[in-house]
Amino acid sequence: MKVLLGISGASGATYGVRTLSCSLRAARTCTFWSRRPRGGSSPRRSGTARFPEAWTRGGRGSPASPPPPGRSGLYAEDDFGIPFASGSNAPDAMIVAPCSMGTLGRIAHGVSSSVLTRCADVALKERRPLVLVARETPLSVIHLENMLTLARAGAHILPACPGFYHRPETVSGLVDFVVSRALSCIGIDAGVLPRWGERKEE
Repeated sequence: MKVLLGISGASGATYGVRTLSCSLRAARTCTFWSRRPRGGSSPRRSGTARFPEAWTRGGRGSPASPPPPGRSGLYAEDDFGIPFASGSNAPDAMIVAPCSMGTLGRIAHGVSSSVLTRCADVALKERRPLVLVARETPLSVIHLENMLTLARAGAHILPACPGFYHRPETVSGLVDFVVSRALSCIGIDAGVLPRWGERKEE
């Protein structure tokens, strides 16, 4: 299963990093794509997230070193030559975690100004699952209307709103709740939290 992961918005980058980790743990092939902050700085320094050095090699416009089978690869935001930028090689699913309101708005209106927004456009037109983990509050009318537009187009709008019924004791527990829900939208059981009515195995 080819899962394309995009990160848009440094303040919630931990959601994207954890999504990648859980995807690989679930024995799925996950191709990872990260939006490089303006100015060419390394995404390893986005928010509190830390990206392995092997994923950040290569300049702007060049993909990172090819990952071994079953692992992840990093692509620059302006590399329109990556396979998933074409409907002829669309991913099986795409998750944008987190998804900034600017990115969400561009996806909603078909503005493919970066590889991330182009790949999201491909996912929608090819009817592949697209999950947008929106991380913004409060929401304006414009934000809400863009979300409604995308929901009508078939995207999953999944705000980063953790639940508390599993009684999380750490920030990681809150992050895992959001990540597990995002992955469940594309048919992956992250296996990090018990389902409602079930107990997590020791």
